Order: sequence, then C-alpha cells, then structure tokens
Amino acid sequence: MLTIGVCECVDKTMSESLQYSLENLFLTVDFQRILNIVGFLALLAVVCLGLLLAEKSKQINPLKHSLNKLKKSFDQLDEQARLIVKTDLELNKTQEELDKKISALFTLQKISRLLSTTLDEKEIFRRVHQPIVSELGFERCFIIMRDQQKKLSLKISHGYQEAELNKILSFFEHDPFLEKVTKEGALLSSVDASDPNKKRIANTLGVAYFILSPIITQDGIEGALFVGNSPTSSPLTEGEEEMISILATQFGQSLENARLFEQVYSSHHELETKIKERTKELADALEEVKRISKMKSDFVSAVSHELRTPLTSIKGYASILIDEKIGNIPDFVKERLEKINKHSDGLVRLINDLLDIARIESGRIEMKFEAENIKDIVENVADLLSPQIKQKQIELILDIPDSLPKVLIDHSQIERVFINLVGNALKFTPEKGSVAVRGKEANGYIQIDVQDTGIGIPEDAKDKIFSEFYRVDNLINQSLKGSGLGLTLVKYIVEAHQGKIWVESQINKGSIFSFTLPKG
Repeated sequence: MLTIGVCECVDKTMSESLQYSLENLFLTVDFQRILNIVGFLALLAVVCLGLLLAEKSKQINPLKHSLNKLKKSFDQLDEQARLIVKTDLELNKTQEELDKKISALFTLQKISRLLSTTLDEKEIFRRVHQPIVSELGFERCFIIMRDQQKKLSLKISHGYQEAELNKILSFFEHDPFLEKVTKEGALLSSVDASDPNKKRIANTLGVAYFILSPIITQDGIEGALFVGNSPTSSPLTEGEEEMISILATQFGQSLENARLFEQVYSSHHELETKIKERTKELADALEEVKRISKMKSDFVSAVSHELRTPLTSIKGYASILIDEKIGNIPDFVKERLEKINKHSDGLVRLINDLLDIARIESGRIEMKFEAENIKDIVENVADLLSPQIKQKQIELILDIPDSLPKVLIDHSQIERVFINLVGNALKFTPEKGSVAVRGKEANGYIQIDVQDTGIGIPEDAKDKIFSEFYRVDNLINQSLKGSGLGLTLVKYIVEAHQGKIWVESQINKGSIFSFTLPKG
C-alpha cells in the first residue's frame, strides 16, 4: 500500500512538472525541442509504469495466497458451523429423551410410593390410573393376573376398548409363545423386534412398541404387566425395559405384603378370639378354683371345729386318768394314756395349723399390726427353743443389728414363723452344728435369713417345700413324724404381711430360708 501511494505521488509530481516544462518550453524553445522533450518524457513514463507494475505484481501474489487461505478457513468454519448445528440438534434430542426418562423415573418412584402405602390388594391395582401411565411415557397399559383356579383376568386396562380386551384375554389364554411370560417368567419387548412372534404380539395388541413383564410373587408367576406405544412414538430402550421390570417387581412385592398383612390380620383376629375364649375359660377355671378352695377351707374349718370337741374330751379324760383323780391305775395303763395325751397334743396342733391356714386363705383371720423390734422376737424364740439347742449342742448365732428398723407385724404370727423356721433348722442340723438368724435392710424391706448347716434340700423339692402336707423324703423325716403344714403356714403368714419367702439349699451343705417384712 505504501508503494502504491508513492507511485501516485510520483505520477502527480511528474504531471505537474511536465505541465510546467511545456509551458516553459513553449515560451523558451522551439517545437522540435518540444518533441524531443516529449519523447523523453514518454520513455520516462513507460519506465516508471513498468516499475510500478512490477511492484504491484509483488504485492498481489501474497494477497492471493491470503485470500486462498481465508477461503479455506471460511470453508472449515462453515463445516464446523454445520457440525455444531447438527450436534446441537442431537443434544436437544438427547436432552428431551433424558428429561423423558427422568420424568419416567420420578413417576416410577411415585408409583412405588403409592403401591407401598396400601395393604389392600384391590387398591394396589386401582392406584395405577391413566395419568400415571402417561407420565411413564406409554399410551396403553394393562395388567392380567391368574386367580386360584389359574384363570386369567384383567385387573386394570388403559387405552383399550372392551371388545379389544376380550380379544387380548383370549390371545393370552391360547398363544403358546406367551407362556414365556405367564409360565416361564421371561420379559418380552419390542427392543429386539427381529422375532416374528414379537411382531405378531405387537400387531395383536395394537401397538408398534411394547414391553411385557411377568409379575412374580413368592407363590410363583401370577400375571403380567403390559405397556405399549403407537408407531408415532420413539422406539423403546433397554432402560425402559428395566424400568417396567422394576415396576412389575414392585407389584409382586406389594401383592405379597398385602397378602401377608391379610394373613397376619386374620391370624391376629383369630388369636384374639382364642385369647378371649381362653381368658374366659381361665377366668371360669379360676372362679372354680376359688370356689373349690373356699369349699376346702370351709370343709377344713368345719372338720377341725368338729374334731376339737372330741379331742378336748379325749385329752381331758386322759389327763384325769393320768393324774389318778378317779383312782390308781397300773403303770402300763398310765404309759398308754400318756401316749394318748401326747398324740392328742399333736392332733390339736395339726387342727390349729389347718384352721389358721384356712382362715388366712379366706381372709378371716384377724391380725393386729404394730411396729415391733425383730430382735426381741428372735431372742424370745431362742429362749423358747433353748432345750433343743442344748440337747444337740447347736451353736445359735443371732446377728440382728440394734440399728435395724422396726417391722410392722402381728407379733404372735411372726413368732410362729420364727418357731417353725428355727425349729426346722434345729431338727435337720446334726449335733454340734450351727444355726444363724440374721437381719438386714434390702430393697425397702427388712430381710431375715435363717441359715443352718444341716442335710440340705434336694433341687427338685425346692418348689414343693411350701406346699400343704409336703415332706422331703429323707432319713430325719422318716424317723420324725410331722404334718407337712409348718412351712405352708409360714408362707401364708409372711404373704399376709405383704412379704415373700424363698429358700436356697445344697445337699449336705445346709439351707437358708429367707423372708421379708415391711418396715414399721
């Protein structure tokens, strides 16, 4: 460009010089000289023009090269623009498909939530309505199920007329190819539509694209879920196959849950009915036990009262005869009278125990509860049983702290408890053994432990030891007679004081009888 400007400037200067020279020549020289000058100037102009053309030729070649390069770049840009437009169209199409799939997944989640929130089998099918099917991206849908007689029936249908549905049922009943779904549990779809059987299914069901997935429960294949679209829709993908398969699985699980709930509900209802029946039977049995127990207590009480009178007479007459108030009697007769008197005392104790048990059971015994010092009662019982203690050389240990709180008890009844428990400990402890009576606070009560070093109690007898008339089978019980009512009476007295009693024992290592009493 600079060269062109210089040339233009030279041309202009030369023209101006030429004009000026001519004017001067006309004025100063003759015409011949003018012609010579003109020839010279023409030659000079030709030379300048040649130089100018050569210079411009040099400038044009790079410009041509740049132009070719620019054209090539423009062609590349045009190709890239076409590629971008094509890619953009494909991306838009992919985005639409992706949006469709995301929408279908949300719909699948919605259906799963709807199915999982009901335990009514009929409601499960009702919740799959036409808008839901459309949201999944399908135009037609139906579910067929087999009943207990293995007969097919339509549970739901969308996009079909009634006449078409009858044809569909007949088709499923008689088409052997569909056994892959209804009997073998295979999934059929138009994703791979090369099989002519699939084309036949699509034509029969009035669709171009379809998915047919089995509905399987723990009882086996019970039906099938069908969805389909017309030829104007996009072909189905493997992702949609998987989605419909998941939905069919959800149907199977929901049906299982509904049936399981129905079974549990029926079982629960049946169990409730049985419980009510058994409760009534137990209540009736309990009333009968109470009635029999009352009859027993009344009978024992009545018999005991009836026995008391003749026993009192027998004991009275025996005492009179022993004291020889009506005359002398031989020694052998006196010896037998003393046995009568002794056994009469045993019968009186037995009758008194029976009467006390019957009274406590029936709540007729009157107890006078007062705050008592347990240590005083224990020491009194120890003094009462001192002859037996000395006779067997038993070491009696009394460990009742002075700080132990008083107990709220009926004095005479609790004294009987200590007499029975300490007496039994002395009875079953060999000579030179030991018996300990200890007291302590435990869980808001006063606990008393009567421990001995005796022969112990067998494991199988621990639960029976407090039963009426029960006696442990051992050598001591075989040699010493007893009624088997002592521990029963002790249990009733302790329980009447709102306490409890239990035993711990090992054979040949002794026993510990423990009971609790309320604080005073």
